[in-house]
Amino acid sequence: METDEQQHTVEGTGTVRALVQQSHGGPKDLTLTTGHRRPVPGPGEYLIRVGAAGVNFADVMQTRGTYGGGPPAPYVAGFEAAGEIVGIGPDVAGPLRPGTHVVGAGPGAFAQYMTLPAAGVLPVPHGWSDAEALGLVLNWATALAALKPLGEIRRGETVLVHAAAGGVGQAAVRLARHYGARVVATASPAKHDTVRALGADEVLDGRRSDLAQEITRLTGGVDLVLESVGQATFKASLSVTRPLTGRVVVFGAASGDATLTTHDLVFAHPVQIKGLHIGALAVEAPSLYRSLLDELEALIARGVYPPGVPQVHPLADGPAVLERLEAGRTWGKLALDPWR
Repeated sequence: METDEQQHTVEGTGTVRALVQQSHGGPKDLTLTTGHRRPVPGPGEYLIRVGAAGVNFADVMQTRGTYGGGPPAPYVAGFEAAGEIVGIGPDVAGPLRPGTHVVGAGPGAFAQYMTLPAAGVLPVPHGWSDAEALGLVLNWATALAALKPLGEIRRGETVLVHAAAGGVGQAAVRLARHYGARVVATASPAKHDTVRALGADEVLDGRRSDLAQEITRLTGGVDLVLESVGQATFKASLSVTRPLTGRVVVFGAASGDATLTTHDLVFAHPVQIKGLHIGALAVEAPSLYRSLLDELEALIARGVYPPGVPQVHPLADGPAVLERLEAGRTWGKLALDPWR
């Protein structure tokens, strides 16, 4: 039986400000509305007063209709947020109560209120703001999954991290260094200093024509590649990965899809290729996902994972922020404040 507290929604019903994607024509079709109905938490959900919403490349893909399993338009955009629990739906187990600040992922994050699956949230670390906690269950969890359970990283190995100035990329560089790897990173030249400051041993322009040759010259071959760029870098990623023992973890395709044949895998690039979607991992392997979140909490406690420093923009700036992200003109974690 639910308690009165579990059934209580602190701020009642009404309408909220939200960014609604009107069609799949890209970020320009995001529209700020003030009349969206405030959601109600269903079974297994929390209602969150959103303090900050994370912006990810998957949001761009959803605006184009190219994100697998993405919502049909129109929809309230965004899927990552941190904020205060203000309501609890039926069948929610666990100690979290209204007033607790949490971070998690679910549809409709670019709004003042949203619902989140209770099983996938984490409390915002003590002393951190909502914005500083963004990235915990998406960017950092993706980076950790790519490096450890899928990438099987070992001390002394060489790891190639593409798009290293982005949210997942920055987390991956920090984590790979923590686990004792040598890190080669790619980013546009204006972002190289940012990536070096994270601890990357080598930083290269991912658009250079001789990328594979230069990485091979520097390393002799890499043990693990974190591939999120897709078409523009995929061939180079395969070329520099050590045959048979080398691993390529693919979790994005910002530049478009790449192709791979069985002939490639047998004769040209006999490497281990693994796909990663952190949302699917959470659903299909919940115990593994939970172990990732537990390890991230331990990394926070040890100071390996510091508070984030996202660039926070007003909600109305969301379309412009996504357009800059799509054009590769951003770095680090991006966020929207739905109350500005």
